[in-house]
Amino acid sequence: MHLQLITLTGIAIDQEIYEISAPTAAGPISVFPGHEPLVSVAIPGALAVRYKKGDPDDAREFFAISGGVIEVNQTAVRVLVDEADHGDDIIEAESQAALDRALTLKAEAKNQVDIDHAKELIDRHTVRLQVAGLRRHKRR
Repeated sequence: MHLQLITLTGIAIDQEIYEISAPTAAGPISVFPGHEPLVSVAIPGALAVRYKKGDPDDAREFFAISGGVIEVNQTAVRVLVDEADHGDDIIEAESQAALDRALTLKAEAKNQVDIDHAKELIDRHTVRLQVAGLRRHKRR
């Protein structure tokens, strides 16, 4: 099955895979070759990619994705998101510091626009920390 992971800055993945697990508005999904066609809303969360059928769980690659759209047919998956940060590129201490700043922004927000912006930042950095934790677990 072919995966295209496309962000605002370009193509993050464009290759053959065996399985993808993704967060959607209806709940997490896993897609394998021959999956029924669907289109779903992607929500911020961890996207997991298994490249070969026999690969163990700790061989999966993880990406922290923002919201977007997932399109599936029987031979391909296309994930269109604003951002997709590879787990190996996430620095856990920086994401934790950014999350702390976002929580402070929310606590000090004076209007709904500031609250909404802070919530977006909180979601982004919470997902990044989740993916960093998955990456750390993978290395054990």
